[in-house]
Amino acid sequence: MAEFKINTPIVTDQPAIEVTVTPPGTPNVAGTQLAVGRHRFRLVVADDSANLSDPDEIEVIVRDSVKPTAVLEGPRIVDFGKSFELSGRRSSDAGGGSVVSFTWTLVG
Repeated sequence: MAEFKINTPIVTDQPAIEVTVTPPGTPNVAGTQLAVGRHRFRLVVADDSANLSDPDEIEVIVRDSVKPTAVLEGPRIVDFGKSFELSGRRSSDAGGGSVVSFTWTLVG
């Protein structure tokens, strides 16, 4: 496994390399933590006469496919005619993103 840094080439004698994407909050021991989004990788190969190929590139999209967790808090008993607060403050997104909207519905 290699630690990729932007615009820093990594030279190997193997035809494949593993890119490790660690979950947010995990200590980054081996590999790299790529942010959610588009990442472009480039490959140039050399032959045994030191001739270099033209570069080939690929775009890899790292996506956040982990569902957020809704945590709804509120009072269990409320006096008639009194207003109260519902809170979703403890809701979170373990996929590395952030909660950006809350949809409230009175069900039955």
